[in-house]
Amino acid sequence: MKRTTKRILAMMLVAICCLTGCSTPGYEEGKTLTYNEAVEELSSKLTKVNTSTVDAPLDIYDTSTEVKALASIDTFPLTTKGSGQIDVEIAGATELTADAPDDLLNVWAKNFNSQKVQINGKTVSVTVRKITSGEVVTYMTEGDYRPDVYIPSSYAWGEMLRSKGLGIVKISDRIAGNTAGILMEKKTYETFTEKYKSVTVDKVLEASLAGDLTFAYTNPYTSSTGLNILASMLYSFDSENPLSDTASQKLLDYQKQSPPVAYTTAVLREQAAKGIIKAMVMEEQAYHNTPELKDYVYTPAGIRHDHPVYTFDYVSDEKQEAAKLFVEYCLSDEAQKIADEKGFNLHDDYKEQSAGLDGAGYLAAQKIWKANKDGGKPIIAVFVADISGSMDGEPLNALKESLISTASYISSDNYIGLVSYSDDVYINLELEQFDETQRAYFSGAVKALTANGGTATYDAVLVALDMLSKKAEEVPDAKLMLFVLSDGEQNRGYSLGRITDIVGGMKVPVYTIGYNLSDSEELRRLSEVNEAALINAQTDDIVNQLRNLFNVQL
Repeated sequence: MKRTTKRILAMMLVAICCLTGCSTPGYEEGKTLTYNEAVEELSSKLTKVNTSTVDAPLDIYDTSTEVKALASIDTFPLTTKGSGQIDVEIAGATELTADAPDDLLNVWAKNFNSQKVQINGKTVSVTVRKITSGEVVTYMTEGDYRPDVYIPSSYAWGEMLRSKGLGIVKISDRIAGNTAGILMEKKTYETFTEKYKSVTVDKVLEASLAGDLTFAYTNPYTSSTGLNILASMLYSFDSENPLSDTASQKLLDYQKQSPPVAYTTAVLREQAAKGIIKAMVMEEQAYHNTPELKDYVYTPAGIRHDHPVYTFDYVSDEKQEAAKLFVEYCLSDEAQKIADEKGFNLHDDYKEQSAGLDGAGYLAAQKIWKANKDGGKPIIAVFVADISGSMDGEPLNALKESLISTASYISSDNYIGLVSYSDDVYINLELEQFDETQRAYFSGAVKALTANGGTATYDAVLVALDMLSKKAEEVPDAKLMLFVLSDGEQNRGYSLGRITDIVGGMKVPVYTIGYNLSDSEELRRLSEVNEAALINAQTDDIVNQLRNLFNVQL
């Protein structure tokens, strides 16, 4: 009888373990795990995850490597619309064209349009498009976008267009004074200046390489501040030739121990507000208008961000004259007073520290960064796609289109795999180097996805983490990364709370793309475990957002 009782108790214990997903002996939910402990706990939890492998079809018609994907220019909104007989479209930097207080150009445009200025009896107006300085260069050189006027943050972008053969015509060197620089949390600033005396790019790099400081910066392909600081870093590494092999090697050495480049300045701002980042890049106007950063100290660096104004030789004489009239208004005392109120013109005494690069030099600097951003380490990444019933139709179609369209921006040096999930988890593409064959299989696997069933999000994350850990044994010293694309919260399998310690212990950044942002709070929390980002896939420019994310991370 006693043996029978013991046997029954043992069976009950096994049943309870099966229902709850037993952990490894001595494991405590919520504790901080080492990488090895996290992998061990991962293996334990995977015993309760239903996983199967799907043969990926080879997409012999895949052309993703031949055509670079650009979404319609209309994904970048018109924030002011003119109605004059002569209407000038302005592509304006986002710190000038977003919501208040970052809406200076919109305010100016509306004021100017209300005056109904005329040229040869025709009313003049301006239309403003909100678009980053870097995206304008991309759309003008890789696409067919042709604005009448371009107002970037700094002259670096104008010179890049000139070097690409665009016939630019400068109207003004400056319409709103600004600087970019280094932002440090106050206590960090005090400790830093006690040892290194002054805050310069040279000193920041020295402190970073010595392990005294973690310094974060933004994507130099889209961010003016990121491009500015990158050029300053290369100049610091080799002032005689910032584009030399010496500068490139030192950037590689620096990137080996620096944090990943931030997807956007907004990500940096959020992490700084939480106290996670103690030193980073920032434009002065953005710093001035972010009260959460009042305990940080700002020091300008690099070239000035004075918002020069360009038109082009393809623009008609009438429109060029109209553009000049608008610039005259922007430089008026009335308009400059508004600029002051919006946080511009704060550091007019700052003399820029140029890296001495021309337009071709800035383009070369971007390529040097692209080649060295991962510190010489390959990236192993898995895409985790939600194919639950709620993704059926437009959400899944958007997911497929965005992944296939932006795959051309993923470097062939990286290792890419694909997992999908509904009630169960499916390995659609095993992790392999992203050569032409793997790209074709990736395209075929994505196109073959169909939707039904529940949402076992975190079961799928565990499977993807297992794939990453096993491939990392084959490819040592690699960077591991996950991209989760989903439209809602988990309703099958493990909960978020049951896996966060594993994600944290493995230190894998998880970038989440939410197709239903109202139900994406859990996705946001998942991304925040290792300071990654949540992207809103409901916006029209998801292709651009993923393109820029892959450009930074892959």
